[in-house]
Amino acid sequence: MHNLAIALAKKGYQVSGSDDVINEPSKSRLARFNILPAEAGWFPEKITSDLDAVILGMHARVDNPELLKAQELGLRIYSYPEYIYEQSKNKTRVVIGGSHGKTTITSMILHVLQYAGKDFDYLVGAQLEGFDTMVKITEEAPIIVIEGDEYLASPIDRRPKFHLYQGHIGVISGIAWDHINVFPTWESYIQQFDLFIDTLQPGGSLIYCELDEELNNLVSNKQTGIEKIPYQIPAYEIEHGITYLHGPAGKVALQVFGEHNLQNLTAAKKVCEKLGISTEVFHQAIASFKGAARRLELLGMTENSTVYKDFAHSPSKLKATIHAVKQQFPERDLIAAIELHTFSSLNAEFLKEYADTMDEADQPIVIIDQNTFRQKQMQPFEENVVKKSFNNDRLKFFDNFEKFETYLRSIPFNNKTFLLMSSGNFGGIDLEELKNKLLKI
Repeated sequence: MHNLAIALAKKGYQVSGSDDVINEPSKSRLARFNILPAEAGWFPEKITSDLDAVILGMHARVDNPELLKAQELGLRIYSYPEYIYEQSKNKTRVVIGGSHGKTTITSMILHVLQYAGKDFDYLVGAQLEGFDTMVKITEEAPIIVIEGDEYLASPIDRRPKFHLYQGHIGVISGIAWDHINVFPTWESYIQQFDLFIDTLQPGGSLIYCELDEELNNLVSNKQTGIEKIPYQIPAYEIEHGITYLHGPAGKVALQVFGEHNLQNLTAAKKVCEKLGISTEVFHQAIASFKGAARRLELLGMTENSTVYKDFAHSPSKLKATIHAVKQQFPERDLIAAIELHTFSSLNAEFLKEYADTMDEADQPIVIIDQNTFRQKQMQPFEENVVKKSFNNDRLKFFDNFEKFETYLRSIPFNNKTFLLMSSGNFGGIDLEELKNKLLKI
């Protein structure tokens, strides 16, 4: 929301906002553009009839006093994605959907378009090198590239966000059940992607991963008036820990790795082709792409050991990330640790979806902080339940981060790769300090 506020302020709009808590980096960024609220909290008296629009964030409550005042006055209330669409009606809209890889695919496209000197707007779910904010909206740009989340648009609009963008070019990277608090069955979840395809504009294009059997069946059986463009893993090789993409002009050394990222790269390439970018320019640009924040982000390395952190939390992301790191450094022991803290991952039934996802790790580790269970008012898991769900007897389970850190420091960290995965913050552990201790820097 703060990125959207900044984008609109840059566009010349008069912007104000509210929240009960504003943390960094949002606080400093809003202050830089003189739109930081003077105080936290809700002030219904500031909602007046001269407002052109009220934009409602997903985490607002339905009884929010400012929302109630806006409804009472009959003001136009937009969800976040509705307003993005409102601001991009006259643009070519590219919408990147899927259960995994959305941020990376979007980031790759933005990186290449910037390299090629294209004028474009965007909405992406991570801070990217070379981009000041995560949202850009202008009058002039003919293109907008949107990361399309399948989660709900707002507390009063229960449609998935990516249904509202009405893209001309759509991407589906794959489908793996998630958000079970909203989509309690696999059938209800996959239906959202079926409906997403229906939102693509007549004469548009759908770019999809044909390696995903469920997705491939969905698209193959879909009767639409759009172009269907499948993709899969491109030709590549790994030499001395570096992944090389095979291209018409020879090998291209990449700064990212893993088959899931190579799939993401191919999806981005297909989109860029539709936007007029040649293969030659795409390969030149993608060679300098370092990845999105927290997506296989390198924390530190020595001659024979490496530490990465990653956003992986769902079963499909977890398995793909572990496979990528093990494939990149097959001669090293892989210590893979995941913090579970989303609603889905703390559901006893959904936990079974993690079966066999950590099998490629030499030492798999699962951490669920006791405080997380308390905060979400959920029943804690015993160690045997976690091991049984993951179907892995080698797995170590920790219910607090102090024990986890103590264990890590007891391991001789030589010829190893350490992979930290979470959509949270690992209980506030100082990862920089931890990395230095493990690598003895």
